[in-house]
Amino acid sequence: MNAPDRTGLGNAFEATASGTLTGAPIERVEDERFLTGAGCFTDDVRFEGMVHAAILRSSHAHARIRGIDCSAARALPGVLLVATAAEIGHAHKPIPIRLAPLPGLDRFLQPTIAADEVRYVGEPVAIVVATSRYIAEDALDLIETDYEELPAVTGIEQSIAGAALVHASVGTNVATQYPVGRGDAEQAFASAPYTRRERFRCHRHTGAPMETRGLVAEWNGSLMRVWGATKVPFFNRGLLASMFDLPETAVDMIETDIGGGFGIRGEFYPEDFLVPWASMQLGRPVKWIEDRREHLMAANHARETECELEIAMDHDGTIRGLRGRAMADLGAYVRTGGGVAISRLAQYLPGPYRITDFACEVMAVITNKTPVGTFRGPGRYEANFFRERLLDLACADLGLDPVAVREKNLIAKHEMPWPIGRLVPTEGEGAYDVGDFHSGLHKALAAIGYERLPRGGTRIDGWLHGVGVACFVESSGGGKSENARIIARTDGSFDIYSGVSTMGQGHETVFAQIAGDELGVPLDAFRVHHGSTAHVDYGWGTFHSRAIVVGGSAVKLAAAQLREQLDALAATGHVGAPAEDIEVKLRYDTRGPTYSYGTHVAHVAVDPETARVKVLAYVALEDVGRVMNPLLAHGQAVGGAVQGIGATFLDELRYDEAGQLLSGSYADYLMATSTEVPAVQAVLLEESPSPSNPLGAKGAGEGGIVATGGALANAVGDALAGYRLPLTTLPLSLDNLARALRQARAAGNAPQAGH
Repeated sequence: MNAPDRTGLGNAFEATASGTLTGAPIERVEDERFLTGAGCFTDDVRFEGMVHAAILRSSHAHARIRGIDCSAARALPGVLLVATAAEIGHAHKPIPIRLAPLPGLDRFLQPTIAADEVRYVGEPVAIVVATSRYIAEDALDLIETDYEELPAVTGIEQSIAGAALVHASVGTNVATQYPVGRGDAEQAFASAPYTRRERFRCHRHTGAPMETRGLVAEWNGSLMRVWGATKVPFFNRGLLASMFDLPETAVDMIETDIGGGFGIRGEFYPEDFLVPWASMQLGRPVKWIEDRREHLMAANHARETECELEIAMDHDGTIRGLRGRAMADLGAYVRTGGGVAISRLAQYLPGPYRITDFACEVMAVITNKTPVGTFRGPGRYEANFFRERLLDLACADLGLDPVAVREKNLIAKHEMPWPIGRLVPTEGEGAYDVGDFHSGLHKALAAIGYERLPRGGTRIDGWLHGVGVACFVESSGGGKSENARIIARTDGSFDIYSGVSTMGQGHETVFAQIAGDELGVPLDAFRVHHGSTAHVDYGWGTFHSRAIVVGGSAVKLAAAQLREQLDALAATGHVGAPAEDIEVKLRYDTRGPTYSYGTHVAHVAVDPETARVKVLAYVALEDVGRVMNPLLAHGQAVGGAVQGIGATFLDELRYDEAGQLLSGSYADYLMATSTEVPAVQAVLLEESPSPSNPLGAKGAGEGGIVATGGALANAVGDALAGYRLPLTTLPLSLDNLARALRQARAAGNAPQAGH
């Protein structure tokens, strides 16, 4: 029997039964163009008469600019433009904050180009445009800059002390400071029989996507078009238009394919102004592509935080309270998302546990290092490491099983929604909506075969084995709304236009699946267009794991409206494709974030003689509400876990005392390869669909990374239990772990031979 013709399009389509696309493990439709070389990345964009830009960057962490001589660079054949802040003039404006405008941050905004002072190595000082990239880079070497070096601030405590100021006119290095909490933490600690306090540190690292930043700008006298937009093109369009005193309709941000984003790509950087400005001056298309050293030096860094954290417990492991002091290094300026990580760190310190009494002092400081932004799971990775590691240390003190203590303290399913209070000053009261945290823990342990694993420092062939567990809760679905537009074409095809952008997650496939189920048509009937500002009236972009939760919901509801119109057409006796295009536009407004949750479990082996760590097995479990495409969601979870494993052991941006970046290439900035990671087992649950959106979906892009630091540190700590190492500092690099083992032996904490 044929499926009913719910679309009113008759034989124009091969109708599908409702629900057969959403939830199916369909391979990405966009993969064909990538695998056949038909993708269009920013560097693939070429125009006749296009010229090339290069950026002169500061070689000093902190210095006063006494003079810049560009005469030799301007005289070089092929050079078309050399500009400093003096030439740019009034168009030179600071870049505003996009998210988390915490009190005080607006005093430290980054200018689009340095004028009188440079404050980190890599800060833009001049832009050169030439007929080729090679000539432009040669011209950079001919610019003579006279610097008066100033004291560099390179650490959190040094910054707080304030002996040297990064911004002398502000008079302080403290960018923001505020308390948050709920309940009565002081009373909880006063009455608790056991407390433990530790100081933790999470290292500075970055997303390091395969493709570096880049853009192509073209000004035709009335319209500015910019290729290479990612993440938040509509916000960036509005910002660029305001800098040029143009209406937003005079700027188009056009999304290209992208080789990874991870939060650091697509924010508004100085180059996002400088390159379009150069195009306006020359009346020609201008391309800028950064090299890897520029990327590691100038693109957003992330994660560098310290936290003094204290836990109060009963002797049976019941958590009575948690309090701490969280401090973040924001670098030299506050960028568009600079306040996100530290605000979320404080919010997620209590995690998925029944901690009614919590207090945290939050502080963010300015230093002479590259400014920070967001990176996949901002604040969550750090908070989960701090809390989960402290929990294991407390269990060791009390002689308690870490799994049993987590079971005892996890918020129960029947306690949902669980109020979390107002833990971010720019937001209202919040609550975890739905979840079965205990089920997530049990299923993760079962998936790795926890009961059968050697742990606690069991020695096998000279290697000490350990298992670590970390539980988490994670929000998703940020942004106030999202827009979708769907057009039923006269040839029987459909065009979907969305305000979200894509960075490799497979949105073209998933949006077609969602719309296909609503309209009862196959996947190949759809063309999906995303991100570019000409597609819809406005879009919030892609961040905070929102693309499916918010963007997918907009597509679903728009498709439902279109189906109603097509059904009405069919009721008039019309058969086949419509005689003219039928278009539906829809704005979906969110009802606040929704919360995924899960557990990571790691099994490691450590060689105590060499400090080498092998990750033998890793389970990353997350309840994502409803899985739109298990194949793609699984890839996101595995990719996140691999990224987190590498970050925990390898990735590190290191500076010397003068503020010089020591890891400015992949020879020094190490990342995980296939030899460093196991076959990650990703487990995706659908036990607690979100009540806040019509898909029941929760974010699935960040849960794979957020608990890696905590699970791995606990696993290594379990393997080295005989050495009594606190392991409170990341990364767990070979150097750091070897140093800790040497110190343990020197202190007499090494286990006896044979144990």
